[in-house]
Amino acid sequence: MRHCYRVQITLCFFVLLFTACGPSGSPDEINQNWYKGNLHTHSFWSDGDEFPEVIMEWYKEHGYHFVALTDHNILANKEHWVEMKDSLRQATFQRYLDKYGNDWVDFKSDSGRIMVKLKTLDQYLSLFQEKERFLILPAEEISDSYEGKPLHLNATNIEQLIEPQGGSSVVDVLQRNINALMEQRETFGKPMLIHINHPNFYFAITIEDMIALQGEQFFEVYNGHHMVYNLGDSMHIDTETMWDQINIAYLTSGKPPLYGLATDDSHNYHTFGNRWSNSGRGWINVQADSLSPESLIRSMEQGRFYASTGVELVNTEVIENTIYVEIADSTNSYRVQFIGCLKDDSKTRILKEESGYQASYKLNSDHLFVRAKIISSKPPVNPIENMPYELAWTQPVVFSE
Repeated sequence: MRHCYRVQITLCFFVLLFTACGPSGSPDEINQNWYKGNLHTHSFWSDGDEFPEVIMEWYKEHGYHFVALTDHNILANKEHWVEMKDSLRQATFQRYLDKYGNDWVDFKSDSGRIMVKLKTLDQYLSLFQEKERFLILPAEEISDSYEGKPLHLNATNIEQLIEPQGGSSVVDVLQRNINALMEQRETFGKPMLIHINHPNFYFAITIEDMIALQGEQFFEVYNGHHMVYNLGDSMHIDTETMWDQINIAYLTSGKPPLYGLATDDSHNYHTFGNRWSNSGRGWINVQADSLSPESLIRSMEQGRFYASTGVELVNTEVIENTIYVEIADSTNSYRVQFIGCLKDDSKTRILKEESGYQASYKLNSDHLFVRAKIISSKPPVNPIENMPYELAWTQPVVFSE
């Protein structure tokens, strides 16, 4: 399977809010690459069950180009010891020791207890980071709460730990944490990204909560954890419907669109199945000019990426208000649904559906927004929630005058 494509685009590329290029705008030809990444990953630094080096090795070997290690309320930048307190951890430690050796692994063993000092990001970065091949982004999962509701946000490419900010309501807690990242971004003058995690985890975050936020541009339309209810239940809507309803409210009120991520939220690296949160379930592919935090975040803020649970695209772009989708694989069958909302309407609907490996849809001034959903005939390799097919989602597009 291919993981990175060189795409030659001969017309103007869309930018934030899809503003059209003028006659003397961008160069006639722009080279862009696709970069595959996961922005939600856990390790022994919090509640994962593997060492960071082993996790990074897995992602690099499986064709990912960037990963953010997002452990709960901690950055991998200080001294941190963990106990190998059960047979699973002890077996994991022994494999780690056998692979990396005594010169690398710092541990203590006494009276049957094994304590291991985890390597910081700076210590293991050089083992994996490689120009235009693999990038590790410093990150954390800000794990806050309100009246027992878990309120989690991932902060990516940060310089300093963001402590949970607390607050007087769900919205207040989320907003305070968003503001804390924005303040850090301004302080250090570098691109940083924050996104809302798994809103249906314990059904903690509602549509109304999300609509009330200011400055939030990303959330997880798909999360690979086994307890997050991406598909909702009999009393709660699914995250994809939530996404559309939020965007109707955002765009109607003049806010930028909300973009959807797919992530692993991986915790379990030794036990597999729909009762465990495993790697490889969800990711994003970002179209950018280089594998750097600046380029990746800039492209994501412009909506130049898609989310996937298995479907891979050769390209997706917007040219003169027409959305183009081209699928990489030709061994399975695909349906491409263009889902959108007309102005003054209260819900989205399927505006057009095509079968095959290429599809397109032209917007007009009557559209509030349109996005594409690609549905494969292939079932997921390691699904959760009985999801029947591999999927991909492109980002919402608004009409440009």
